[in-house]
Amino acid sequence: MDMNEIKEIFFQECEEQLAELESGLLKLNDGDRDPETVNAVFRAVHSIKGGAGAFGLDDLVSFAHVFETTLDCVRSNKLEPSQDVLKVMLKSADVLADLVSASRDGGSVEESRTRTLVKELEALANGEAPPAAHAEAPKPAAAKAEAAKPTDDSGFEPVPFTFEGFGDDEEPAVQGSTYEISFKPRRELYSKGNEAALLLRDLSRLGEMSINCDMDALPDLDKMDPEDSYFSWKVSIKTSKSEDDIRSVFEFAEWDCDLEVKLAAADARDEELPMVPVPFDLSALDETPIAEEKPASAPVAAVSKPASAAPARAEKKESPAAAAAAAAQNNAAAAAAAAGQTIRVDLDRVDRLINLVGELVINQAMLSQSVVENDATGTSAVNMGLEELQQLTREIQDSVMAIRAQPVKPVFQRMSRIVREVADMVGKSIRLVTEGENTEVDKTVIDKIAEPLTHMIRNAVDHGIESPEKREAAGKDPEGTIKLTAKHRSGRILIELQDDGGGINRERVRQKAIDNDLISPDANLSDEEIDNLIFAPGFSTADAISDISGRGVGMDVVKRSIQALGGRISISSRPGLGSTFTMSLPLTLAVLDGMVVTVAGQTLVVPLTAIVETLQPEASAIHSFGATQRLISIRNSFCPLVDVGRILNFRATQANPVEGVALLVESEGGGQRALMVDAIQGQRQVVIKSLEANYTHVPGIAAATILGDGRVALILDVDAVVAASRGQSMKPEMSLAATG
Repeated sequence: MDMNEIKEIFFQECEEQLAELESGLLKLNDGDRDPETVNAVFRAVHSIKGGAGAFGLDDLVSFAHVFETTLDCVRSNKLEPSQDVLKVMLKSADVLADLVSASRDGGSVEESRTRTLVKELEALANGEAPPAAHAEAPKPAAAKAEAAKPTDDSGFEPVPFTFEGFGDDEEPAVQGSTYEISFKPRRELYSKGNEAALLLRDLSRLGEMSINCDMDALPDLDKMDPEDSYFSWKVSIKTSKSEDDIRSVFEFAEWDCDLEVKLAAADARDEELPMVPVPFDLSALDETPIAEEKPASAPVAAVSKPASAAPARAEKKESPAAAAAAAAQNNAAAAAAAAGQTIRVDLDRVDRLINLVGELVINQAMLSQSVVENDATGTSAVNMGLEELQQLTREIQDSVMAIRAQPVKPVFQRMSRIVREVADMVGKSIRLVTEGENTEVDKTVIDKIAEPLTHMIRNAVDHGIESPEKREAAGKDPEGTIKLTAKHRSGRILIELQDDGGGINRERVRQKAIDNDLISPDANLSDEEIDNLIFAPGFSTADAISDISGRGVGMDVVKRSIQALGGRISISSRPGLGSTFTMSLPLTLAVLDGMVVTVAGQTLVVPLTAIVETLQPEASAIHSFGATQRLISIRNSFCPLVDVGRILNFRATQANPVEGVALLVESEGGGQRALMVDAIQGQRQVVIKSLEANYTHVPGIAAATILGDGRVALILDVDAVVAASRGQSMKPEMSLAATG
């Protein structure tokens, strides 16, 4: 593996760490004060800094260092994570993400932006109040730390001392073992942005600790290299934690230091006594693979554990109860490690695997159909074996598709940053609430929903949510709320974007549409049709063009992007109460459950998720409407009847509905249409093949597939066919008959 590959792995891990950072900060912003949340946020920044130092990314290292220092003040309870403090940290997380992106792509981040945040972070670390916040009295712990600072010039007086938070009279004594730690940093440790003081501070949180600094290697001032390392430390710590917990403190620095951890002599002798249980069987843990990956900056072997501790562990004798307890702990640790194991695989390899499995499904279907045609009884051993093969093939396909399934959480987290940035630009206070972040969907869908979601979020912030003054005048909370939700329903994923703003001003939308010649002044439109006008190309209700809106290139992009994914979008708006945009998308773009139908001698596949029900029309239920339109009566309501064969130009005249089958489907606007087909062949799962990639775009057709008999079947674009039936017809020269 060359350095470029290692660097790319580092940037991939940075994305994970940035997601963890933002998730943790948002939890803190919502009132979560769990110390583990704070530690997770700190570790994310620390990991990014450590890896960046290995690759000489100085701008990233320096900013991460200041950020890390401020977060450490939160960890040590010197800084209260108030709303104002977290606002600065969320902005810092955004800048950190931009610095990572700039380091990867070779760009740059505006210096004034980073400089301003560095000053704010340093002010917070120094105990100064953040902007718009009141100064707070210094905490007793902070005052105690100031009093405990060494008074000599060196700051490294070689006498035992304890870190803040330990040794207080009111604190109970720590029960456990005493470990002797020898820690000597190398020159590389400091060049990669690590600090010995922070490592020792983290170590102090594991128990009661005393420390001595060895300065014998310090040369005269004229011979000193400011970038070299001269100090080493001898640490004695009494803790209930294991040796692995101690070593985990140094996990990002162990390659750049000389580290030795061993039990103190008294504790080593105690281990040999019978009937004394120990916290963990470390010999078993040594053989357990650790699920957490090392950062990309550390592709070399880790420091070995001292051999001196091995005999003590090997010779110790435990009681049966102690041995059983240790075994149970080891099994739990092994299970936890196994549950968290991951492996990085190039996405192209996964795509090739999915394509091969798709071909396997097609060939299995072809083979099954051939056997069925030649075995009238259907009871032969070959037929029975093929049934088992079909079941296994389906399980393989589902398992392979699950590899590409990922939670929508990364996309949702990106939206929180957009809300913050746009809200600051327009002077509004808006909070984003997310639900269902762990809802899984195909990665291809995840990659393609980011753009439409971005446009919708910006539209909600700029147009949906009112200004704080207007909200107060209307009796609302000055802080607006946008709720982003994801959930599964009927084999699809529903993403809802809801705001508590003023709703769609339908009179204004209608007038704008008239001014732009989108509708005639005397057009009689329903509320739903008026709401859908915002998806028209070039439509905007903004009075002036700004950095956010006004050019009319937002919501039409949303609609086109969602339709390209085989999805649909609908709007529900209540004046004064807000609007809800609902996107319905397929879970995957690789396979599809569909109804195979026949239309004018052609075989088509209708997505099963679009079908509400099927019915056999009766002559009494068919009613004419106008010159060419027909309606079908279904349970005392009327639904437009759409001849699929006529729409696609498979035939020149409309077929007799009584001789066919009607498929009641849901259209993108939420309304229903009855698609008329000649016959239904059956229901099956099909592998989606792109028609555009292999041929060209055909209006009314979403994709293609290969059936069990080897024939190509076209997958119907239900929304396009319904739109054509409304008068937004596909041109005859662009119809399926014209293309081929």
